[in-house]
Amino acid sequence: MNSNVELDKELTVLMPCLNEAETLATCIHKAQSFIKSRGIDGEVLIADNGSTDGSQDIATDLGARVVDVAEKGYGAALLGGIQHAKGRYVIMGDADDSYDFSELDGFVQSLRDGSELVMGNRFQGGIEPGAMPFLHKYLGNPVLSMIGRVFFNISCGDFHCGLRGFNRESINRLQLNTTGMEFASEMVVRSSLAELKIDEVPTKLHPDGRTRSPHLQTWRDGWRHLCFLFMYSPNWLFFYPACLLLIFGVFTVVSLFSGPVTIMGVEFENKTFFAGCLSLLVGFQCISLGLVVRKYALRKGFLPMPSYKHWLDKITLELGALIGLVTGMIGGLVMMWCVFQWYRVDFGELPSPELSRLIVLSMTFITCGIQTFCSAFIIGVMGIKQASTVTK
Repeated sequence: MNSNVELDKELTVLMPCLNEAETLATCIHKAQSFIKSRGIDGEVLIADNGSTDGSQDIATDLGARVVDVAEKGYGAALLGGIQHAKGRYVIMGDADDSYDFSELDGFVQSLRDGSELVMGNRFQGGIEPGAMPFLHKYLGNPVLSMIGRVFFNISCGDFHCGLRGFNRESINRLQLNTTGMEFASEMVVRSSLAELKIDEVPTKLHPDGRTRSPHLQTWRDGWRHLCFLFMYSPNWLFFYPACLLLIFGVFTVVSLFSGPVTIMGVEFENKTFFAGCLSLLVGFQCISLGLVVRKYALRKGFLPMPSYKHWLDKITLELGALIGLVTGMIGGLVMMWCVFQWYRVDFGELPSPELSRLIVLSMTFITCGIQTFCSAFIIGVMGIKQASTVTK
């Protein structure tokens, strides 16, 4: 997100706009009143995303600056607006009159004090009756905010408040790129991962001033937010579930390898052993996929370099392929011995339950070996460097 716009103002109040003719004028008036009454050198910038109701003319007539953003989406509109903002600080908010742009003192003061991202908190500032749907208020926002706090150690109590301020240069360095509603999550997550100074101020949420339905779609956009949170947290998506699966798998296989176990009158035997092998297999696959994703994310700069980067650097194509081959060969040798035992009874009924368990375990080793071998080559492909110039 590069821009050559000269930062000759202190503040830009940025509003994404898509057919907001009903409420846009009110929002612009409030923002201009705030800027003038506080003596701030600022501007009101409308990032129009293809309005067909005359919103652009309303904004221009009121003295706001309008930038047209062709690419559709909430995030795309904001990214386009940020590129053209002339303020050192940017305060963004929806143009539906649900936020009061005449009350931005807390945001400005926090930015002046050195905060790089200032989040509004509607649960602290107050949510007026009818301002937020029941599912958003009691399920969507609390759950997603809790996940954000747990995954990324972010102290914000309202992860998805649409009114927020930020230091333009600090946010530009993050190279944000999502174009949909999940842009709100990307800004907070990437800011936290980059260790920007994040603050929070109480913000009152008013009922939407429009007569039409909002652009936000509860289930679709909630799902996109959730997917984004998981994509930027490989530990929670891959490694932590993998550890639980591996622990269960190892415990089950070791406990039942020599024979059935009875606990509180319930006998656990082959079926539970097979479930343990499946748990081992899935856990192992999650680990290998997690390593691939982690290396890719680090290479692309999506995630900050961890303290254990030197260990990740040791995971090369050669090492992974060797581990995969050895694991697969162990499983293959055990399988060959099992087939020989089966051959000795003319491929009839297996001579013992232990042999059945050993066959399944050997197949697990073979599959894990193949998975590791393939993952190693994926890592190798990602490590191929492209020449910056081609000599003819």
